[in-house]
Amino acid sequence: MKDEARPVRVGFRCDAGAGSGVGHLVRCVALAEELSARGTEVVFLGEVRDSAWALAQLNGRGFTLVPAPAEPAGLAALAARLRLGAVVLDSYRLPEGTGAVLRKAGLPVLAIVDGDPLGQEADLYLDQNLGAERRPFHGERLAGAPYVLLRDSVRRLGRAAGGGRVPRVLCFFGGTDSAGVAPAWARALLATGRPFHGTVVSPAPFEAGGPITVIPPTDRLPELMAGADLVVTAAGSAIWELCHLGVPTALTWVAGNQLIGYEELVGRGVAAGLGRSPSLTDAPSPAASVGAGAVGVLSRLLADPAVREEHGRRGRGLVDGRGRERVADALLRMAGRAI
Repeated sequence: MKDEARPVRVGFRCDAGAGSGVGHLVRCVALAEELSARGTEVVFLGEVRDSAWALAQLNGRGFTLVPAPAEPAGLAALAARLRLGAVVLDSYRLPEGTGAVLRKAGLPVLAIVDGDPLGQEADLYLDQNLGAERRPFHGERLAGAPYVLLRDSVRRLGRAAGGGRVPRVLCFFGGTDSAGVAPAWARALLATGRPFHGTVVSPAPFEAGGPITVIPPTDRLPELMAGADLVVTAAGSAIWELCHLGVPTALTWVAGNQLIGYEELVGRGVAAGLGRSPSLTDAPSPAASVGAGAVGVLSRLLADPAVREEHGRRGRGLVDGRGRERVADALLRMAGRAI
């Protein structure tokens, strides 16, 4: 018999770190904020490595982080001890059978994916990527921009007024720049020869020179995005925040799973395309450089405010900021049925 008085506790199985990036954790935090605001207790299961910024995203919100075993059976046992009512999976590195084992143990599973679910079994899938609703998929799915997960720190912001003669440029590549490409894109901006005021976010400090200031990962990133005339970044989870804010964006891609989103956004004119980043290896060369074509795109964007703002206008209409509410509704309905 269902216990109507027992609140649902939701576990988020995801990791973050210098090698894997922080995008999975950031979008899980957005959904966790929504659930927590509704009185649902949340707990994160996994680890955060070599990223004080990522760990602060949990600690600052009072979200508990519990180490999680790698094997599915151990995770199911941990979920039982924690009395979880549902589990959210968001990782490319989990064993294929993780979702199946959790479901067999009676736990509803929501899997957050980017296209291919990589063999992960779930009761409900979420693919928030633009155009996901048009791609074939087997299983019950929430798909496309209406389900984008945005943090409170983004949803409460509006775009800062621009209009200055010298554009403000923000350059960042996730919370960890796991591919180490920030120096190459800083050099590309300088190679345009155009005037600008630049801020580059990088966990590894370097001397950029010229009008560029290099800063470490910061909780002020949403405010920096909202105040920028142009953002140079990769096609990761932050692109949806930029769309919501209507910030003109120039996109590259640094990992294969970002290519689908890159092609969709650039193809629709939502962002300017810079092509593949110069280094995709585990040990990127500090001498790697951006091609002349990408430098030319950046030059045109810096020179022409109208071209920049057209990209921002197209993005603004895609993400209404209520995606996490829709996902939370579906997740809690699913968890409620299983209690």
